Amino acid sequence: MCRNIRTLFNYDPPSSPADVEAAALQYVRKVSGYRSPSAANEAAFKRAVAEIAAATTTLLDSLETKAPPRDRGAEIAKARARNARRFRTA
Repeated sequence: MCRNIRTLFNYDPPSSPADVEAAALQYVRKVSGYRSPSAANEAAFKRAVAEIAAATTTLLDSLETKAPPRDRGAEIAKARARNARRFRTA
């Protein structure tokens, strides 16, 4: 999985449409190999991002869980701590 795509399900506060759009954009960039498509491919690129964002929203709205929502701030703090251990500076 692309390292920039984050889990979007079961968070408090819930994922925003901007989060879904960013994940869709990262996915299309990864699959297509383009960071920024040429003018000839721009319409297809934008259409793919919109379709994947819509499918992601449908998926997130359909999922159910009994687990309590994770705290987004706490998860970010854990990730930063992991990165600090992983990329320790001398």
